[in-house]
Amino acid sequence: MNLPRDIHSERLLNRDLSVLAFNRRVLAQAADERVPLLERLRFLCIVSSNLDEFFEIRVAGLKEQIKLGSIAAGADGLPPAEVFRRVTLESHALIAEQYALLYDVILPAMEAEGIVFLRRSQWTEAQADWIRDFFFREVIPVLTPIGLDPAHPFPRVLNKSLNFAVELKGTDAFGRNSGTAIVQAPRALPRVIQLPRELTGVEHGFVFLSSIMHSHVGELFTGMEVLGCYQFRATRNSDLFVDDEEVKNLRTALQGELPQRHFGDAVRLEVADNCSEEMAGFLMQQFGLSPADLYRVPGIVNLVRLMSVPDRVDRPDLKYPPFQPGMPKVLTKRFDVFASMRRQDILLHHPFQSFSPVIQLLEQAIDDPQVVAIKMTVYRTGTDSVLMEHLLRAAQKGKEVTVVVELMARFDEEANLSIAARLEEVGAHVVYGVFGYKTHAKLLMVLRREDHGYRRYVHLGTGNYHPRTTRFYTDFGLLTCDEEIGNDANEVFKQITGLGKAGALKHLWQAPFTLHANMVAAIRAETEAARAGRKGRIIAKMNAIMEPAVIEALYEASQAGVEIDLIVRGACALRPRVPGLSDHIRVRSVIGRFLEHHRIFYFLADGEEKVYLSSADWMERNFFRRIEVCFPILDPRLKRRVIKEGLRPYLSDNCQAWEMDADGQYRIRASRRVRSCAQEHLLADLAAAVQ
Repeated sequence: MNLPRDIHSERLLNRDLSVLAFNRRVLAQAADERVPLLERLRFLCIVSSNLDEFFEIRVAGLKEQIKLGSIAAGADGLPPAEVFRRVTLESHALIAEQYALLYDVILPAMEAEGIVFLRRSQWTEAQADWIRDFFFREVIPVLTPIGLDPAHPFPRVLNKSLNFAVELKGTDAFGRNSGTAIVQAPRALPRVIQLPRELTGVEHGFVFLSSIMHSHVGELFTGMEVLGCYQFRATRNSDLFVDDEEVKNLRTALQGELPQRHFGDAVRLEVADNCSEEMAGFLMQQFGLSPADLYRVPGIVNLVRLMSVPDRVDRPDLKYPPFQPGMPKVLTKRFDVFASMRRQDILLHHPFQSFSPVIQLLEQAIDDPQVVAIKMTVYRTGTDSVLMEHLLRAAQKGKEVTVVVELMARFDEEANLSIAARLEEVGAHVVYGVFGYKTHAKLLMVLRREDHGYRRYVHLGTGNYHPRTTRFYTDFGLLTCDEEIGNDANEVFKQITGLGKAGALKHLWQAPFTLHANMVAAIRAETEAARAGRKGRIIAKMNAIMEPAVIEALYEASQAGVEIDLIVRGACALRPRVPGLSDHIRVRSVIGRFLEHHRIFYFLADGEEKVYLSSADWMERNFFRRIEVCFPILDPRLKRRVIKEGLRPYLSDNCQAWEMDADGQYRIRASRRVRSCAQEHLLADLAAAVQ
């Protein structure tokens, strides 16, 4: 699609600013008094984790562009330097609000509940003695203080590691008096230490490792005076680069690149707010950073490490109520997944329904003598995935096992390398996808010999084969043995593992070949219907909308009178409700207990109501640089379920839904008299009661 020449910031919003706006919505969950207290702490930590990756990838990319002298504006009309300026301002403001919320609201509320973080100034003599003993027993043996002098230059500081810059006075045993030392806290040390109840008088009394270090750092520098001790943390560029023109073996190249991830160029420096100007300037100089990259924070410099606290505190009343994922009725009476799939297609809605049928499909395939082959894509599965263990066992039992392992799954590269090596050891066929295209499709296919020939049993999903995240991410999975879908899935595997032209697919839309064109065509069909005086309707739910051609197609549809609802969890470049451009487009974002992860696309199609599920968002990378699949829901009964469970509750949500205006600002939708919360409704409707 040829885009108009006037595509600029009046039509498209900036991706990075939109990502920061998403994190503001997450932070609002931490501020919401209706959310259980320990879950509020968890949301606050999630913001920190998200921002870490944002700096490691997005800000790092901006700084690279600026370094190379790029002044070319993006589709939003903003050059890299201007994006960086705006991102920096917003990041500083967001982080300041985050710390204010932690120290002024959440920690005091936790203290009122008997969950206390003890400050050094508050330690009793007994507590101080216990902490001192802990320091000498557990901490000092693993510390290596580095005094800076010509023989000891500034150390290579690991990405996101906790460090202390120490200002000293005096000379050591060798007469050295550099005045500065660096102490790195090994990652093996816990960042939050719990004290015995008899010492604190509360059920849960904690102390930060940083407080212990501050109190006893002088023990590392005998005979010298400590003038200052300052926490700091550097965030580095963590995007891996593998040259597709030079690399001969992706696995070997990646193994060589991964160790360097911890030592990429620094992009952000966090220091405690008590850090002296001289020390802050010294650290910025060592990391090659400017004042804009310096983030002064009160207290600890790594809030992500507080994520462990809710799991260590046994207070169910301060957490979300537990739930037991439900099971589709067709599977409650039948333990034979193959027989159930032959009877009908099965739709799984996670986390409200169990992921176990997918695991059972593999379990039965391993022990079924009629099963001859298993094929699966692996993007993220976790280091201890039960699915991987089943694939290993299947290969050991003589099944033909083919696994497409995406080695370039960001931050899961090391785990996937390990998985690939283990699979190869037992004789599985391991393929690393197609170089230059990430294999992001979620496909599992079991080939079974039956009376009338081979039958393919297929699982297609919107989320990863990761049993743990299926308890926290909303996703759909389809179990089917439809012959045509099975043939399509087989063709996709053949393309990935072999060579040759892409074959035509009957039902699946596939990136990078047909997904984009078919999606634009479906939008245009609604546009033509509206222009002809018929009703046009589009509802889409996904993680992000950024691709300009799709956005332009939506603008055209809106101008023709098509009613469009977009449920977008994260970044959205489209401007809704702009007069004359997008009057009929509404954008909302739902942030709640579970991470919204479905990709659902609904088109009225003159009353036919076409519904598709996909692993792909509406982003350039998903359409053109990844292998993705988008699959239709053919069973009318399941189609109604997707609409009922995946779309309608989110359109009527008035508790956790944020509505976006034309400037990219979000406002929480005010609750009405009748409360409607999509995630709570789905839990009540689909999950089983906790026994």
